[in-house]
Amino acid sequence: MSKPRAKLTDNFPGCPVESTLSFLDGKWKGVILHHFLEDGTLRFNELRRRIPAVTQRMLTKQLRELEEAGLLSRTVFPVVPPRVDYALTPIGRSLEPVIAALRLWGKEHVICEGGKKYMVMPEEEAASKAA
Repeated sequence: MSKPRAKLTDNFPGCPVESTLSFLDGKWKGVILHHFLEDGTLRFNELRRRIPAVTQRMLTKQLRELEEAGLLSRTVFPVVPPRVDYALTPIGRSLEPVIAALRLWGKEHVICEGGKKYMVMPEEEAASKAA
């Protein structure tokens, strides 16, 4: 059985790709970061409406892990009912080029139709195969 990525970084501390991925590891973290980069500060239910497929429990878990990693800040306002805002920290905002690159690659190479995902070849490669 393979080890989780977070445990592998202890064995390969010199690998910057593996170390960076350990902060983004999780089914929803990339999507969550994308929404914060697009929309700025969000409340829990605002984020949940933007990601309807995530459960409340999973969203809470992923937000806590991002906060623990220092990528998100959580501000609790002492009002009734309680109000909690989440926002990217400066180090979280520094991931914008990474998330933007993932978004661009997905737009160019992945098609989602009928509940399935399809990979598409880069145009240059497709043109050379057709010739």
